[in-house]
Amino acid sequence: MNYLMLAIAIVSEVCATTAMKQSNGFTRMPWTIVTVIGYGIAFYFLSLTLRTIPTGIAYAIWSGAGIVLISAAAWAFQGQKLDAAVFGMGLIIAGVIVMNVFSNASSH
Repeated sequence: MNYLMLAIAIVSEVCATTAMKQSNGFTRMPWTIVTVIGYGIAFYFLSLTLRTIPTGIAYAIWSGAGIVLISAAAWAFQGQKLDAAVFGMGLIIAGVIVMNVFSNASSH
């Protein structure tokens, strides 16, 4: 259940960040509202996960998955090119895996 809440936080943050681009500097109200609500949901669910998942582990997953998903959303919906960035995203994913598999921080 904790990782489901973390997944909700990540997806909400990705939606909020994507909407922020569409808000055009908070000048488009519907996208601004999506941004604010998305970040509110994201931080609420992240706070719930921090009750049981160590901060370093939760943040590594949050930021790693967020970077990859936001880049994918920007590629799919906003025409962003990924080129060599894909290699960097692979390294980020590898780092998150190393933290989760080999770190003592994940044990309480």
